[in-house]
Parts: sequence; structure tokens; C-alpha cells
Amino acid sequence: MRRTTAAVGGAVFFVLGPGTVAVLVPRLLTGWQWRQQPYWLPVRVLGALLIIVDAIVLVHAFVRFVVEGSGTPVPAVALERLVIGGLYRYVRNPVYVALLTVIVGQALLLGRLGLLLYPAVIWLFAATFVRCREEPVLVRRFGAEYERYRRAVPAWVPRLRPWHPPRE
Repeated sequence: MRRTTAAVGGAVFFVLGPGTVAVLVPRLLTGWQWRQQPYWLPVRVLGALLIIVDAIVLVHAFVRFVVEGSGTPVPAVALERLVIGGLYRYVRNPVYVALLTVIVGQALLLGRLGLLLYPAVIWLFAATFVRCREEPVLVRRFGAEYERYRRAVPAWVPRLRPWHPPRE
């Protein structure tokens, strides 16, 4: 896939996928209405930081798909190369982790703790999808390379130090 096509496809998917999960649905659930909570300024600041940092993580992860994988994160579009650089050296699913963390950040920023149920539900669906669909496809497509990566890099909780693939 050409990089221009991958970049456009990734941008469209970024708006439709993460845009829906991390922006549209939380907006529909909360109306972006703030709840006044006493002594919540540090929690709101933490929420804002989570949103900012993880928005950057999302953009970085999508760029890695284009630059390193010559493809997009769209499940139906096959990558030409396995993406294992950048943040993927710390966690196998940085897009899902960042989406979940953005939503947690919104719950903290808005003082809407009920919104914390939403990322729990999203994680259940994402973990099931990753285990039943994405991982088998990656094993078939990339074989031993993906198996090595999967054994070394956790799916959901990032490593403290980056993984470095063995030199061939």
C-alpha cells in the first residue's frame, strides 16, 4: 500500500474509530457537563494530562502504522510489515490502551465517575477482539516474528523498558 493511501486511510479511520469511541460516545454519555466535586482540582488536572498525553500516543501509534507497517490500523487492511517500533516496544495495543486512558481522563476531568464504566466495557470488547481476531490474523501473517513479539511485549500493561527484537 502506498504511504499516501495508508495515511489517508489511517486519518479517516482515526476520525471514525477513535473519534467515535473516545469523543462522540463520551459526549453523548456526559454532554460534556462538569460535575462540581469538592477538592477535585488535582484530579481534574490529572484527567486533562491523561487526555493530552494519550491523544499524542494515539497519533503516534497511527503514524507508526503508516511509516513502519505501510498500512493502517483498520482490521480489514493487511499491514505489509509487523509494527513493533516506537510505543509498540512497550505494549502491543497502544491504541486501545490510549483510548481507554483518554476516557478515564475525561471521567476525571468532568468529575463524572459513572463514565468509568464505559472504558471497562470497551476493554472487554477490545480484549475479546484482540484475542479472537487480531492475534490469530497476525500469527498467520507474520508467524514466528509475531510470536516472539507477543511473548516479549505485554498486551495491556506497558513494559518499563522497551523491548528490542533479536537481530537476525
